[in-house]
Amino acid sequence: MNLTKDQKKQKSQDLASEITASGTLFFTAYQGLKFVDMAELRAQLAPTGAKFRVERNAIVDHAIRQAKIEGADEKLFQGPTAIAVGGDIAAVAKALVDFQKKFAALKLRACYSDGVWYSEEQVKQLATIGTKEENLSKLAGALYNAVAQSAQVLQAPIRDFAYVIKAVEDKQNGK
Repeated sequence: MNLTKDQKKQKSQDLASEITASGTLFFTAYQGLKFVDMAELRAQLAPTGAKFRVERNAIVDHAIRQAKIEGADEKLFQGPTAIAVGGDIAAVAKALVDFQKKFAALKLRACYSDGVWYSEEQVKQLATIGTKEENLSKLAGALYNAVAQSAQVLQAPIRDFAYVIKAVEDKQNGK
């Protein structure tokens, strides 16, 4: 589909505003994936809040410049490129890495998030740290356990004192 120059500018501006709003952008090579496979990947990424799509390299390059993102490697724009925009960085990384295990045709190239560029190896490491919700639930569990243990320790003298009083009462009543 041939786009006019104005349509390309508009797509670039829209993508730039999406990137700026989300702060996260994944670059992948998708050559060799079937349409059905890409639809499955989109479905897996939907719960993470990321949108996966194929864009022209020139449009992505202009969008990155408009979003004032610096340090992009020119190798990112060689060959067919698909991008995932938005979502929790760890959740998206996990979904992409899991999909890549199933379909080797998907190649992770890089990720940009909040001013930092990540290589393919670093994206794979991000996939292992867990999502924001998982990490928050682990933290909440650890905090709850600390509070519960403190409460048990503080209640122990009161409980022991109650046992002593009960023993004295039983002794006086002849039990």
